[in-house]
Amino acid sequence: MSRDGTTDITRSRQLGGAPPPARRAAFTRVLKGQIMLGTAVFPKGTVGHTLESFARKALWDVGLNYAHGTGHGVGHFLNVHEGPSGILSGPLATDPGIVPGMIFSNEPGYYEVGQYGIRHEDLVEVIELNNDSDHILVRNEP
Repeated sequence: MSRDGTTDITRSRQLGGAPPPARRAAFTRVLKGQIMLGTAVFPKGTVGHTLESFARKALWDVGLNYAHGTGHGVGHFLNVHEGPSGILSGPLATDPGIVPGMIFSNEPGYYEVGQYGIRHEDLVEVIELNNDSDHILVRNEP
């Protein structure tokens, strides 16, 4: 928890020389997924699991995937993992839909068991696109 609220962030770093080409490619695909979700535009009320493919597509394109959910709600001075919405591979019965003001983690990853793991995680804020639209967007916040 930071001084001004709750935060959740992950960075992956290569240690011990240059990464092999396959690891570099996986790192790039995970980053592409994070960017896709972090710039998504969608209608108000969209449920979280429908956004999951934004983060996974770059990996799916080459037959890769990951076994964890892509995102979760983040509370302000509460639990770092908080409902009622999440960006998961399946629906949440309690998901009321995503609305402006929600904060989510955006954390796609890729793991080679016993070898390495990659995860890029930032928090994103759901904001109004404009007053004339029923669409909202997600934006990465520093």
